Amino acid sequence: MLSWLCYWTLLTLVSCDLSGNEALNTEIEAHKFLPEWFLSLIQNLFTYSLVIVPGALAIRWIKQTNYIEKINPGGWQYKLILTCVHGKQDLVDADDLGEKGPDGQPKEKSSGGPRKLLICVIGLQCSYLMWGYLQEKIMTSTYGDLKFQDSQFLVFMNRILALSMVFGYISLVKQPTHKTPLYKYSFSSFSNIMSSWCQYEALKYVSFPTQVICKASKTLAVILMGKVVSRKKYPAYEYVCAALIFVGVSVFLLWNPQETSKNYTKETTLSGLFILLGYIVFDSFTSNWQGELYSSYKMSSYQCMLGTNIFSSLFTGVSLLMEGMLFSNLLLCLQHTNLAYDVIGMSIFSMTGQFFIFYCIETFGPVVFTIIMACRQVLSIIVSCFMFGHPLTAQSFLGALIVFIAIFLRIYAKQRSTRTSK
Repeated sequence: MLSWLCYWTLLTLVSCDLSGNEALNTEIEAHKFLPEWFLSLIQNLFTYSLVIVPGALAIRWIKQTNYIEKINPGGWQYKLILTCVHGKQDLVDADDLGEKGPDGQPKEKSSGGPRKLLICVIGLQCSYLMWGYLQEKIMTSTYGDLKFQDSQFLVFMNRILALSMVFGYISLVKQPTHKTPLYKYSFSSFSNIMSSWCQYEALKYVSFPTQVICKASKTLAVILMGKVVSRKKYPAYEYVCAALIFVGVSVFLLWNPQETSKNYTKETTLSGLFILLGYIVFDSFTSNWQGELYSSYKMSSYQCMLGTNIFSSLFTGVSLLMEGMLFSNLLLCLQHTNLAYDVIGMSIFSMTGQFFIFYCIETFGPVVFTIIMACRQVLSIIVSCFMFGHPLTAQSFLGALIVFIAIFLRIYAKQRSTRTSK
């Protein structure tokens, strides 16, 4: 482990030195030593390790020594270790059991009416269409003579705002007893911030429509990750739909013309596809890990959102402080008010989108939510092409059409399978 820490330290010092020395940066760029996104990735991973490694060692020591049995059960140390390391799996209260009906069975939740469904549709579409628009604008536009490049700062702003809002919500609305060991959220938190970083970073190298289509193709990755993480078995239609989506994405990418801008060269597009592959892997792990936590500990969606955002804010905040980028980015936003408005607006829409996601799934179920989000992906591509002038050929439209047909076929097959099983 020490050798790995030394290795990460050396790479980080090299990357920091490169970013601080313009002359050396120019020379390195001329020789095409390493792509900029790769150096940024190494630097971020090292700063995350400054939180992860000590925390992992402390948790391991607490568990191996059974330290919780050696301290006063009523003290703050006991409560802290119980919450962070061991959890409260043995606690059960009335909220966990749910309300009982006259027959003693749990009451079923009443489904929402058309008014609530309309609220979900409008809320999700507006939140994520605006979020996607502002995301692309921030990463591709110039503010004065500045082109903003720090993807991690955007992740931090999104997570810190979501953390404050969900904390306020949980403080006001009663939740079930929280039993999950807090540290278990760190796994999905790490994969979540890495998938978000990949998502922002990819926009430096590929167009937004390409990003949306590639994100829609993560079905196969989710299936494979589900088999690895949860040992799940999937019906045949899942594999057929995943294959169709792969074909659609291939058609879209093969016949989608490259942008005329110098930023979309063959090399940078290849970098963008590597980064999008990272997004698919990390995002697939996040959903499967959170699914395991839901089934094991039965916490609410908002508790999961709070736990994940605590670690996401911690990881990205420490990383930005260590790299000296937190206050410089904040100063940059103060100097360029248009940038500040866009960053704050994107964070607000990201946060409201998360709330509508949880509300929609809780009220109408995942099938309705998936249909709404599939429509949102189509609209996102249309908005991006209209606002930023991305060219699409007939073959590109064919590829996109195959992807979205596969998505709706999957929704239909899943709904039919559920009805048959009942």
